[in-house]
Amino acid sequence: MSLAFGKHQLSIPGPSVMPDRVLNAMHRAAPNIYGGEIVELTHEVKQELKALANCSGDVAIYIGNGHAVWEASLCNVFSRGDKALGLVTGRFGANWVTTAQALGVDVTPLEFTYGQPVDYDVLRAALLNDTQHELKAVLTVQTDTATSIRNDIQAIRNVMDETGHPALLMVDCIASFACEPFDMDAMGVDVMVAASQKGLMTPPGIGLMFVGPKFWPGQKLANLNTPYWDCYPRVNTVHFQDNFCGTCPTHHIYGLHEALAMLNEEGKQNTWHRHECMAKIVWAAVDCWGAEGEFSCVIEEPSMRSWAVTAISTPATVAEQLRQWCEKNASVSLGVGLNPKPGGPLLDDLFRIGHMGHLNPPMILGTLASIEAALEALGVKRGSGAIEKAAAVVAHYQ
Repeated sequence: MSLAFGKHQLSIPGPSVMPDRVLNAMHRAAPNIYGGEIVELTHEVKQELKALANCSGDVAIYIGNGHAVWEASLCNVFSRGDKALGLVTGRFGANWVTTAQALGVDVTPLEFTYGQPVDYDVLRAALLNDTQHELKAVLTVQTDTATSIRNDIQAIRNVMDETGHPALLMVDCIASFACEPFDMDAMGVDVMVAASQKGLMTPPGIGLMFVGPKFWPGQKLANLNTPYWDCYPRVNTVHFQDNFCGTCPTHHIYGLHEALAMLNEEGKQNTWHRHECMAKIVWAAVDCWGAEGEFSCVIEEPSMRSWAVTAISTPATVAEQLRQWCEKNASVSLGVGLNPKPGGPLLDDLFRIGHMGHLNPPMILGTLASIEAALEALGVKRGSGAIEKAAAVVAHYQ
């Protein structure tokens, strides 16, 4: 017998739960792509995205996933043989570096201790060592979903400014955008990439590239650029189709427009505050399980943890058994344990809870209670009172 016949709970770190309002906005016939409503909606979407990122520069919209905008950003910045630094704090930082290397960019990866953020002394030394300022950019992620580490983007920019290095700061906010505090202008970020399927609560298929003023002079010289990846016509459009290098992704625009309306109704600061609360609900439960069992957040220091996803260590094989039990018996999908090394096998002693996007206390508490039921059914040793402690976070959160 299974109880998994109610509404499915998706608790993976993206794609996130899609609101009915977003789905309903997309449930319509195809529009005229040469004029009318879709043109105005696209303009509004771009303005709202820039406001959400606090970007006074430009935003380009691509039909593609996060990997697509990795490549788009690289092609618009680099020529073959250009040098860069890649700050690796998990699988996705490593993958962005690998993508750049495959394109012919000479990237030096700075790999940091598993479960730890960027070491600023190591970064400072690398920048000071580049006396000829050959490094064209520094690549990093705000949140790496494999480990759930959160890097301090402002601190990275401060190190770059202290050393007087002119490299561009390029940031992957694919997992964190609309979930964690981010201010592109104030943080001095030159290029930021994001995608539709996480904090933006829209189906996968839209990649976003935000650029500041320091980006444009080098963009004209980047010989990796191609007609499709070139962002110049996407932000300097004469014809509407130039926004997308062809046909507009009409229904993604409808959905994204509605998602941004929902975020505006909540307010950016309130959205961040809600994500902080959802994260702390999860952390409270994990702390209880770990009091008498082998459970812990991968990121030990709370200030370094993502508000969008939590990676959780378990005894060997328990994570995979737990995921399977929750899927089969409770209709709850948990995130797989991603190996921090690209290409490595999935881990059976780590699982992830996504707490991003369209999420409230009943949804996250239901996920945690289902995990508690799974641990009981599997006979796994753990501390007691996890759900009570998680509920207390909701009760007392200000």
